[in-house]
Amino acid sequence: MIELTSLLVLALALAGPLAVAQIGRSRGEDAENLATNLLCQLLLAVLAMVSLWLMLDPLQFSLGALGVGAPDLSTILWGAGMAAFFVFALGPILLRLPHWLGLEGFEGTLSALARLPLWYLVLAVVVGGIVEEVLYRGVALTILMSFDFEPLLAAALVVAVFGLAHIPMWGVGPALTTVISGAFLTVFFLWHGDLLANIIAHIATDLVGIALGPFLSWVRGPR
Repeated sequence: MIELTSLLVLALALAGPLAVAQIGRSRGEDAENLATNLLCQLLLAVLAMVSLWLMLDPLQFSLGALGVGAPDLSTILWGAGMAAFFVFALGPILLRLPHWLGLEGFEGTLSALARLPLWYLVLAVVVGGIVEEVLYRGVALTILMSFDFEPLLAAALVVAVFGLAHIPMWGVGPALTTVISGAFLTVFFLWHGDLLANIIAHIATDLVGIALGPFLSWVRGPR
């Protein structure tokens, strides 16, 4: 029974976000469809809450086993440090990578997202950062390790599925870059085991990449 529940949680964590992304694209091809995007954010939040409940109650994992503890200065510093690395070092390379490979880049989706309200972009970044780290790094990786997967094999599976989940909205080129950034986040979690630091880094990085441009446009106002 426990193993069956574990497999169910693993399926929710790995396949759930991809299913939600597919639902979003099938309900409206335009990335700026606010109603569709809000529905997807709600589904992601429910998915994370159900997965966490199953982990903590039937499966009897502790929050500590998922990398969740009382945040301290180390958590903040690690999260901020990873975010700075992503934004200023890795990010400029990843932004160009799709074009170097002859693939479509981030521009189309970012342009569509910029037409959404700023409050929604912030909401989506916060929900996405929390949910993705909880499901992929906290839940899926923990379940795979409980099945005696080798850490690198478990990490490779999680990172691959993490990348696939970004294809429906972003396309193949940007999704490839999430494999790279996801690998850094996964290795850090395996090494340091601090899910909150991962969440901080994920949210901060996406705020810069997705919401900063529209925020600056809003500050400047109409021309």
